[in-house]
Amino acid sequence: MTEVFEWQGEVGRKWARLHALTDRAFAGLTQQLLERLERTAGQAILDIGCGAGELSLALSRLRPGARIVGVDVSADLVAAARHRAGDRPALSFIEADAATWTPDDFRPDLLVSRHGVMFFPQPVAAFAHLREIAAPGAAMAFTCFRDRRLNPWASELAALLPPDLATPADPLAPGPFAFADDRYVAAILGDAGWREVRFEPLDFAYVAGMGSDPVADAREFLGQIGPAAPILAQLRGSPAEAAFEARFMEWIADYASDGLVAFPGAAWLVSARRA
Repeated sequence: MTEVFEWQGEVGRKWARLHALTDRAFAGLTQQLLERLERTAGQAILDIGCGAGELSLALSRLRPGARIVGVDVSADLVAAARHRAGDRPALSFIEADAATWTPDDFRPDLLVSRHGVMFFPQPVAAFAHLREIAAPGAAMAFTCFRDRRLNPWASELAALLPPDLATPADPLAPGPFAFADDRYVAAILGDAGWREVRFEPLDFAYVAGMGSDPVADAREFLGQIGPAAPILAQLRGSPAEAAFEARFMEWIADYASDGLVAFPGAAWLVSARRA
């Protein structure tokens, strides 16, 4: 479970500091999302949970005439996005919660997100609000993880854990896998007033490490981002730390090949329309 206040604090700071690595991890998914968006019109684009701005920046290159606004709750991620954007007058980033943010002079006709919508504590209310601020007929397209079991970079960690730490999480709590169940997501969007809800499964390579020592690179990345990070922090200095670290490194090495550490990644592309 990942709370909004965590994104406003240490989690957001880590993602901002490591944005090049998180963009690398999601590069295959980002490319597929951009390819699907080529078929969707929109010149006033809202990027929900924009993070360090990778999707917004890519869209600004592909649609130079579009006005793009990225919104994120993390001041650190917004600062990183603004730095990367430089002087692009049609591209702006705002520190705000998309679930409640109301723009003054901007009514998006395309709402997008790369894995930025699974953290709303009240998802129906959040998507109802997004519908209200959207232009009539606006399209929405976002990605979110599918079943945890299809994403071994997350699911297989449980087998490495000491028994007292292997506790099941609430599958619907705000967090990376909150939207894994397509029926649950369809009900949320329907209750929020969105129509024409569709789901497309997308598979991609979740790249965790590369370079001269991809296993060490992946260990550094996964030790700071994702489900392994809090586990390692919790075990630090304990008798179980060394044993877990050894299993962790062996597991990473199992996914190393040709200078890469890449795990299977499985996501949904969810699309919908405002009536």
